[in-house]
Amino acid sequence: MLAFTDEKLLNLLIQYNPWWRGVPISEKTSPPKRRIAYYEAEKMLLHPSLRRFVILSGARRVGKTTIIYQLIQSLLRSGVFAKSVVYLSFDNPILKLGGFENVLRAYRNAYPTEERCFFFFDEVQYAEDWEAWIKTLYDTQPELRLVATGSASPAPEKGSAESGVGRWSVLKIPTLSFYEYCDLLQLPERPRLEAGISPTRLHTMDKGDFSHLMAALSPLQRHFNRYLTVGGFPELALSQDDAFSQRMLREDVVDKVIKRDILALFNVRNPLQLEKVFLYLCMHSSGIVNMTTMSKELDGMNKSTLTSYIQFLKEANLIYISDPVGVDGKGVLKGRPKIYVADAAIRSAVLMLENAIADAEETGIMVETTVYKHIAAFYSAANARVGYYRRVKDGEKEVDVVVELPAGRILCEVKYRENTHVKGTDAIIELADDERANVLGALIITKRAEDYGVAAHKTRTPVVRIPAPAFLYLLGNAEKEGYAARM
Repeated sequence: MLAFTDEKLLNLLIQYNPWWRGVPISEKTSPPKRRIAYYEAEKMLLHPSLRRFVILSGARRVGKTTIIYQLIQSLLRSGVFAKSVVYLSFDNPILKLGGFENVLRAYRNAYPTEERCFFFFDEVQYAEDWEAWIKTLYDTQPELRLVATGSASPAPEKGSAESGVGRWSVLKIPTLSFYEYCDLLQLPERPRLEAGISPTRLHTMDKGDFSHLMAALSPLQRHFNRYLTVGGFPELALSQDDAFSQRMLREDVVDKVIKRDILALFNVRNPLQLEKVFLYLCMHSSGIVNMTTMSKELDGMNKSTLTSYIQFLKEANLIYISDPVGVDGKGVLKGRPKIYVADAAIRSAVLMLENAIADAEETGIMVETTVYKHIAAFYSAANARVGYYRRVKDGEKEVDVVVELPAGRILCEVKYRENTHVKGTDAIIELADDERANVLGALIITKRAEDYGVAAHKTRTPVVRIPAPAFLYLLGNAEKEGYAARM
């Protein structure tokens, strides 16, 4: 490790923490609009009785650093001593080489204090032995509170499993939900909703109230296509140049993660192979991955290597893996996951689809990807498993998204097309009427604003049709009310 003097490290700290000199945080750095994840992070950071460090894990440009600065600004406004709030980005080469120990020593020598301190470490996975140092900080400094971020989550989550039990919690930061997108842009069409509206309980509403709710949500349809194109990333959503935004998405979100983050964290020796795997997964997003077929189509790439690369991409927050789940105990296709790109906008940017919305098949993939992302994000902090159901026998019946909860299951089928008629023999109808499946709620996600209501099939659990923008907005509203809310 190269030696850096305390003076040099302290000068760097002063540059990173302008509030030490009385310089306020700008509104651009800490915008007034806060994501739902901000409030979860704040609750963990300031909990009066349960002390936990917080690890924010998510893709690039989802707003992790923004959340950090918003937390810092809130602390300063509450009267916390400025020099007790320390921000560092370990993406900086000096900090990488200086090491945790030397940086913290320089700070402690300059500002010895027994007051409560707040440390904020950005891109912590680039710090050598970060998990060991954070563990030491937690164990030896009881007044310290800490928030760290990682664009590629393998290091934080690996460290969490090995060293962080009882010390820190990982908070996943997904791309913007449709609700957050509408809120960020302050769209005037946003309706005021009553508390406690649950998509899976819409069948309990009076028909008139249901129709009134759908009418209130229908103006949001006109914004949905743009959300699918660029809406998952705050900075890009606020931009007026959608074409340039997609370029930024390729360069900043995808290329940097694949060509730098994953290579550094996992010592990948063949980055071109990794790029090919990600491109293949983008082309087959929402599809079931057959490793044998994938290996053949990628010039005989070793299956073990493929499996490793897929796991790396997942841990780098570029894809979701949806595993098959059993519902009725019949013919579950084991070991073949579905892959979803982490945001529909990423897929469009990588494949350079100029007008994917005009292609019905492409739009269907984008919507299914978006629905899965919303549901997976909604349940990420809960004791739930989000996968899919497929029965090989009897015509390969399938349900796109299945949520397994301790109390039962929620089924979600995406039919983003003009004709959303379902037959009585479709999987979602059969399962909703099967006592053994223990279905708590069943939803069919539709395209047209007027395509909503309770399906005509008489099932034990009523099946509800709801337009995609309305469902996603209601799910985001339920998330805002609290992660304990049921979908």
